[in-house]
Formats: sequence, structure tokens, C-alpha cells
Amino acid sequence: MTIPASFIQELIARADVVEIVGRYVQLKKAGANFMGLCPFHGEKSPSFSVSPTKQFYHCFGCGAHGNAIGFLMEHAGMGFVEAVHDLAGQYGLQVPEDDASPEERARAAGQRQKQATLSEVLEKAGEAYRRQLRQSKTAVDYLKGRGLSGEIARRFGIGYAPPGWRTLASVFPDYDDPLLTESGLVIAGEAEENREGKRYDRFRDRVMFPIRNVKGECIGFGGRVLGDEKPKYLNSPETPVFSKGRELYGLYEARAAFRERGYALVTEGYMDVVALAQLGFPNAVATLGTACTTEHVQKLFRFTESVVFSFDGDAAGRRAARKALDGALPYATDVRSVKFLFLPAEHDPDSFIREFGAEAFARFVGEATPLSRFMVEAAREGCDLGSAEGRAHMASNARPLWTALPEGALKRQLLSEIAEMVQLSGPELAGLWEPSAAARHPSAGPRERRDGPTRPPEGRYAPRRGGAPRPPSRGRTLPPGRADVAARLLLSNMAEWEAMSHELHALLCELPGEHGQLFAWLDSQLHEHGVLPWAALREGLRGQDFEALALRAMTGPDGGPIADPEGDEAAEAARELRNVLDFMLDDQLKAQQSEAIAAVGSDPHALERYKALEIRRLELRARLHPR
Repeated sequence: MTIPASFIQELIARADVVEIVGRYVQLKKAGANFMGLCPFHGEKSPSFSVSPTKQFYHCFGCGAHGNAIGFLMEHAGMGFVEAVHDLAGQYGLQVPEDDASPEERARAAGQRQKQATLSEVLEKAGEAYRRQLRQSKTAVDYLKGRGLSGEIARRFGIGYAPPGWRTLASVFPDYDDPLLTESGLVIAGEAEENREGKRYDRFRDRVMFPIRNVKGECIGFGGRVLGDEKPKYLNSPETPVFSKGRELYGLYEARAAFRERGYALVTEGYMDVVALAQLGFPNAVATLGTACTTEHVQKLFRFTESVVFSFDGDAAGRRAARKALDGALPYATDVRSVKFLFLPAEHDPDSFIREFGAEAFARFVGEATPLSRFMVEAAREGCDLGSAEGRAHMASNARPLWTALPEGALKRQLLSEIAEMVQLSGPELAGLWEPSAAARHPSAGPRERRDGPTRPPEGRYAPRRGGAPRPPSRGRTLPPGRADVAARLLLSNMAEWEAMSHELHALLCELPGEHGQLFAWLDSQLHEHGVLPWAALREGLRGQDFEALALRAMTGPDGGPIADPEGDEAAEAARELRNVLDFMLDDQLKAQQSEAIAAVGSDPHALERYKALEIRRLELRARLHPR
């Protein structure tokens, strides 16, 4: 589905970013803007600014930046299309779909209406379950026995389904309504001998845990028995609004805590999540009776750059961890952290904290096994490294794991580590695993590269005295400006745009003139079509005001088109892009400091913003000019 750019522009113009952000953040007027505590990182003094004139938000502490659509994507974890539909719905707008037929549009509208209706049915059932909990001493005593307070029960919306077969008949006047079966609340038995099939409640005599999506809408339930009956846990079935392989219990409640604590803790059950929140770890979520999938991991990385998987230390826990490793590997970039926590076999997180304390558990989390180590352990399991056959077996085990990793320093380092363990050089192992990749790795073996990679040339785009840029390396002609360099590098490798922070996106899209228009267009192409090669981008540029700019950027010294970078060239291009963007960001921060200084007399928070900006500039300078 392609959403017309003109509609996006109309939606942003009509939406009030102060109103949208203000629903989630308490804002106070401060000069021409509004200020509040940043929802993307923990802070005690407000550094989060929302501009009603620019229709943008910006945090001077963590750099979070964007418009109303970006806020819904970052804060609620929505995808681009979902955020557009959500925002349009708030303003009564119908989202046009350029490439959809009338039948497809009608079907999509019907599906959205069905999802909204099912969520309403589930919400109504949840309210009834919460009323039943207040009337059930047995269920309340069970929760108290597990150490849960009334406050935590209210926060997670916990309820109780009584033992009766048709309790929901008193909640829904039409117990035969197909929506009750479609939502998973009621089971319809098969008809027998011309008799009507039996209908009865799916959840009976269970503590009920509402499962919410990232917008807080109820999409299903998990029910736990009070005793030892089987099954102990029962989930809603797959429905139009609920899929176990995509949803995480507690995600809606834990989003803000991810940023405050710095990581997401993935556990194995509802009670783990609720108990951890009670004991001071509100950043926990749980898979819903299924192995951790790539979709689970991708959803978590919308909210945090660090994930810790917690498992029992028994064989079943190791198997679950192995499946989580498979789900995490494709997203283990150089700027993300994935760890695996294995508790003693006799403990779950709740019992561990109650016996040893929250500080001991926090230390345990900090000492969790990094993904790199667990991956190597998984590859060498059952292999005798004292024999050539055992080493070959390990290399065979490691190949699919290593291949799943995204390109980057971590992947290079693990190649060297595994190569050393199986007594091969890095290029030899790369040649075995991926013959075409052998040339992409340095010829030196792991022992020759132990001192680390060669540092790239310092500050290629650092200004000289007088402000003139450094000349490019001999034999290579670069476009004259930093924005032109960024355009060339991003048009030739669009995947780098996807990996960049929202702050850098905003920096480039807000550049004046054709450069800003080009980068905004590139951003829209990614949202609508995903990562595209230059050939596809070239076709989309035809007739655009900035077509000539893009063509100049993508023309090489010989007058021919610049080829898409591969291997070492791609890595060098990525370093080059980071370098030029760092200098552009430093210029922007410097300008923001000047604005903060100018506002010191009228804005009580201006000096604090200046100091926060200075800390960020010092970090940038350290990266740009390493000693």
C-alpha cells in the first residue's frame, strides 16, 4: 500500500504535535515552545521541547526528534502505515491508498472495523473479569499469596473468570453473537444429530491477564489456574487481532521502563512479568507460550537497544534460549546488546529476588551471557575441539549462526574468534562459508590482526583553520559539500538510512533547499517500498525538483554512475557516512547552544539545555578526534 505524499503533508499540517505529545507527556509553556520530561529517557529536569510553530519535538538530552507521526512510531512502537492511520483517525481523515482497488480499500476498511469491534468485545469481557475478581476471595487470596498488591493488579488489569460454563452470557445479551467465538472468548461445539452445537466460555476458574497491543487495546487473554490443573496457562486462540508469534505480554506497560532501566527483560510467563513489576523490575515482558521469534525481537528493538532473555537453567531453558538466539541474530547490530540470563534450576525471577534481593538479581542481569559468547557455546556444543573432525563439526554448526548476523564489527570479530577455535585463518574460514566473501575480509589471519583494525583517517571532513574543508584523498574526487557526500553515500546504499537514528533523519530532512527535499523523499521511499537499489531510486527521481542534485551526487569522476559499494568498500562508505554526519550534527548542536545562550535571560531551563548539548558535543569530538 502506498500512501500519497500529499496526504502525509496534509496530515502533518492538520495535526497538532503539542496535542498529540501532550496526551502522553505533561507539557508546560516555556517561551514560544512547550517543555516536559522526555518520555524516551529518564530525567528529572525537563529537556524535552515541543514546538507548535515547527510542529516538531526535540529532546536536548537524548536527541529524540520528530513530528507527530514520528512520535507515535517512537513512543507507541507503531509502524509508519499504522501511525498514519492512527493519526488520521484522530482527525477524522480517510487515508487514501494510491495502488489499491476499490474492492481492496473496502476490504481493508472492513478489516479495520472488525479489529476495532473485536477489541471492544474483549475490553467488555476484561471489565467483567475485573468485577469478578473483586467478588472472589479465593482468587484475591491466590494473588496475595503470590505477593501481588492491588495496585499492580489494577495496573495490569488482572481479573478472574468464574468456574461457570456460560458466565459471559450475563455480560453479553446475545451469547450466540459470532463475535464471541471470533474473539476467542467462547467455544462453539460441533452440532450432533440435528441438535445445536454447545457453546461455552473458553476461560473458566482462572486468573485472567489481559494482553494488550502497543496502543493499550485489549487483543486477547491469558488465564492461569488457581491450583495444579492442566493446562496451567491458557491463551486466547489466533484471531484477527491476536497472534502469539507477534505479541509480547506486558509490552504496553513496560515501554517507558525500557528507557529508564536501559534494557528489556524477556521472561517466560505472565506471573514473571507481574511479579517482577511488583519487585522493582517494571521492564519485563513475556512471550505467550511460544518460542521467541524474529518478530518479537524486532518489536522490542523499536523501544530499546538492549535485550536480556531470562530462562531457567534446565535443559528446557537452554532449548528456549537457543530458539531466542535464532530470533535475535538478524538484529544483533554493532550498536545493540543481546544477553542471555540463566537462573539456577530451582528458581524463577520471582523466587530468586525474594531469596537474594533485587540488587543481587540486577547484578545477575549485568553478568548475563552476551550473544557472542552464547552463539559460540551453541556452535561448539557436542564438538571435540581436540580433533580435526570436532573442529570441522563446530565450523559447520557455526556457519548458519554467523551468516544470520548483520554485517558489522561484531560479525568480523566472531569470524576471527571462530576461525582461531577451529584452527583456520579468517580468510580461509570465510572462503569455506562464503567463497565470494573471502575477498571482503583482510588477508591477515586472526593472530596478525589481534591489535585491532587500522583506524580510519582522522577527521576527513573536519574543517581546517578558516573553515575550509580538508581536500579529499588523492585520486578520489568527492562532491564539495557534506550534504552532497551524505547524498551520494545514502543513494548508493539506502540500507544505511534505515540504520540511522531519528535525530540524523531529521537533521538531513530539515536541510534547506533541494538537499532537504531529497532526503525527505528518500525517507518516504523507505517507508513505502523498503530498501531500494540506486537503479530503482533513479526511476523514482524522474521529474522531481532535486533530480539533478541526485544525479550529480551519483556521477563518478569518469562521468559514469557510481556503483553500489560491496564488501570492504561498503564498510569504508559506512565509516565515511558516520564521519560526515558527525560533523553535521556537531554544527547543529553548536547552533542549538547559541539559541540556548540567547534564551538564558527568559527561559529558566536554557542553561541546563546548554550544558546537556555541551556534553553531547564533547562525546562527538572524542569520536571525531580519537587520541
